[in-house]
Amino acid sequence: MLSLSLLKGYSIDLVLHLMSKGTVILAYSGGLDTSCILVWLKEQGYDVIAFLANIGQDEDFEAARIKAEKLGAKKVFIEDLRSEFVEDFIWPSVQANAVYEDRYLLGTAIARPCIARSQVEIARREGAQFVSHGATGKADSLTLSVGAVQIIAPWRIPDFYNRFRGRTDLMEYAQKHGIPVPVTPKAPWSMDANLMHISYESGILENPKSHAPADLYLMTKNPEDSPNTPDVLEIEFGNGVPLKVTNVKEGKSKNSPLDIFSYLNEIGGKHGVGRIDIVENRFIGMKSRGIYETPGGTILLQAHLDIETFTMDKEVRRIKQGLGIKFSELVYNGFWYSPECDFVRHCINKSQENVQGKVQLSVFKGQVYILGRESPKSLYNEELVSMDVQGNYDPCDASGFIRINAVRLREHHRLQGVSSIKK
Repeated sequence: MLSLSLLKGYSIDLVLHLMSKGTVILAYSGGLDTSCILVWLKEQGYDVIAFLANIGQDEDFEAARIKAEKLGAKKVFIEDLRSEFVEDFIWPSVQANAVYEDRYLLGTAIARPCIARSQVEIARREGAQFVSHGATGKADSLTLSVGAVQIIAPWRIPDFYNRFRGRTDLMEYAQKHGIPVPVTPKAPWSMDANLMHISYESGILENPKSHAPADLYLMTKNPEDSPNTPDVLEIEFGNGVPLKVTNVKEGKSKNSPLDIFSYLNEIGGKHGVGRIDIVENRFIGMKSRGIYETPGGTILLQAHLDIETFTMDKEVRRIKQGLGIKFSELVYNGFWYSPECDFVRHCINKSQENVQGKVQLSVFKGQVYILGRESPKSLYNEELVSMDVQGNYDPCDASGFIRINAVRLREHHRLQGVSSIKK
C-alpha cells in the first residue's frame, strides 16, 4: 500500500487510482444485486467497469448505463451479443438436441459462456485483473466459464454473504448508499430472461406443490387462449442448423440466424409452446424447482430430431445421442470451455454433415406437430420399406438373423426354467 504522504499534491482521481486493488469487469444487470455489488467492490478498493450483455432480454440498457455511471463505474460497456448467442451457442445446442434430464433446454446455462466470453475479452482489452458477477454459490456456472482470469464472486465471500443475508439487507444498503431501488413491488420469484427462454424460480415457487400463478408467464400465451388456427412452418436445415424458416400460409420467410430464432419465438409464444415446470438436479447435489418458457427452442428441437433421424445412420445416431446427453450435462454444469466439451462439440458437428433438408410442421395450442420432411441426403428408401413392393430385400434372410438372436433368449429362459423348478 502506498504511503499517503507520498501522494500529497496529486489529484484525488490519481490518488484513488494508485491506491486501487485493480480493475474489475462486473457483469452488471442494473438490478438491486449487481448495483449493490458495484458499490461494494468500490468500497473494497477496486476500480469497476460495468459490462452489460444484450442477449435478447427485455431491458432498458441506456437507463442501466446511466445508473452504473452514477454509482461510480469507471466505464460502462453494452455489448449486443444476440447474433453470436444464436450462431455460436444456440445452434450447437440444436445440433446436439441438447436437453438436460430429458426436459430442460438449457436456456440459462447456454447463455453463460456467451456472456463470459465477451466479459473476458473486455477484461483483456482494458487490462483488468478481475471479473465479477452476481451468481450465487448454489447455481454458478459463470465462474467455470471465465476461468482464464481471477474471479470475484461476492456471494461466495463470507464478508459479503454474512453482511447481506437477504433482500432486506440489500435494500438497506442501497438506501444508505443512494442506490435507486425498485418503486414497484418485486415479483415473488426470481426470473432470468434471454433470447432463448425465460426461467422462473425461488420465492413462492420453492414449494414444489404450488402451482405457478397464471400471470407468471411472459414469453408464451396460455395454450387455452392461443389462436384456433395453427401456423404451418417449413424449416430448412443444413449441417444440422436452420438456414431458413417459412410460414407456409403467409409466405413470410426469415433467413438470418437471429431472425429465424426470433420468428420461431414469436410463433411459439403465440401458440403457448415450450412451457415446462420441473424439479431438476443441480451440479452440487441439491434439487431445484424451475419453470421455463422456451418457445423457439422447442420448435427447433422437434424439427431437428425429425430431419436428423431421416438422414443419419442408425448406429451413428445411437452414439450421437449419448454425446448429446454428455453435452447437455457439461453445459448445465458450466464446462463449455473444457477440453471434453470442445471434443464433444466437434464430434456432434461432424455427425451433422448430412443433416440437411426441410421439415414441415404445425404449431398449435401448445404443441408442435410434424407434418412431413424431405432431404437430398435421406436414408429412407420407399421401395425397400414398401408393403407392396419386395424391393432389394429377401425375407428369407431374416430367418438366420432371428435364430442367432434367439440363442441368447433360449439360454435365458432355460436358466429361468431351472430356477423356477428349484423354487
